[in-house]
Amino acid sequence: MVMRNNITSIILLGFPNLQNFTFLFFCLLIIIYCGTILGNLLIMVLYLMSKALQSPMYFFITQLSVCDILVTTDTVPTLLHTVLYGRCTVTLLGCIIQFSVFVTSESSECLLLSVMCYDRYLAICNPLRYHSIMNHMFCISSVIMIWSVGFIVTLINSICIYSFYFCGPHIIDHFYCDYEPILQLSCSDTSTIQKLHVIMGSIVVMVPLIPIVMSYVYIAIAILKIPSITGRHKAFSTCSSHLIVVSLFYGTLMIVYMFPRKGHSAILSKVLSLMYTVLTPLLNPIIYTLRNKDIKEALHKLKLRKK
Repeated sequence: MVMRNNITSIILLGFPNLQNFTFLFFCLLIIIYCGTILGNLLIMVLYLMSKALQSPMYFFITQLSVCDILVTTDTVPTLLHTVLYGRCTVTLLGCIIQFSVFVTSESSECLLLSVMCYDRYLAICNPLRYHSIMNHMFCISSVIMIWSVGFIVTLINSICIYSFYFCGPHIIDHFYCDYEPILQLSCSDTSTIQKLHVIMGSIVVMVPLIPIVMSYVYIAIAILKIPSITGRHKAFSTCSSHLIVVSLFYGTLMIVYMFPRKGHSAILSKVLSLMYTVLTPLLNPIIYTLRNKDIKEALHKLKLRKK
């Protein structure tokens, strides 16, 4: 028997106790949001317009920018609404769609960071075979597979959640529709999907982490074998930006989703969620721009072209 849901809309509370900091927090979020969108769009434009950036590494960076734009656009407008008005009302379907976009972008970013790490491993540890392996076909196939896996994972989760019976309460103490808060609104038995979510989460999040760790072990060994300090510094600089991005992304993601939440307060969970939904997408283009000589040169040439 198909049961109709008792709730059709959901209230997101966001950060209800900001008090005198509401306007300041709202302005800060607007600045961060605009900076994130402009920064990631700039990287994509530079890649398309600069011949010097036509390499696998920068191709993958543009895909990372797409992930960052998606997750930011998906969560920040809702967050801004909750900050400005104290809460935000979304439909049940809209909540599931927001969750779906979030899962697609985050799942794809996990896999993308793993492929980017493999790119750096080949460039440092096996440079003679780099161009034969990291060819155009490999890059395109990898990206298609990454987004396909992200979409499939999202589709499975979304279908399972949408099949549940939701009877209330209709309030989520968060600033976006995350997995656990949505399931807490359901009166159906969610044990099966929770197990499925753990399995898929482990595959999408933890499995890509294995080649990342292994690659950086081999990269560290290869760098230590370089006799000159200048050579070591140059080799490390080619992967340092990626290492920082991986640390920021996986660090916050694992704290929120991989460790028990019973000891976490609601405000701590929200703050940690801000890290990978708001701050990390902003920091990614900054890290790759400030620490990358090629992107700096491409940006300088773009400025000269406009003049």
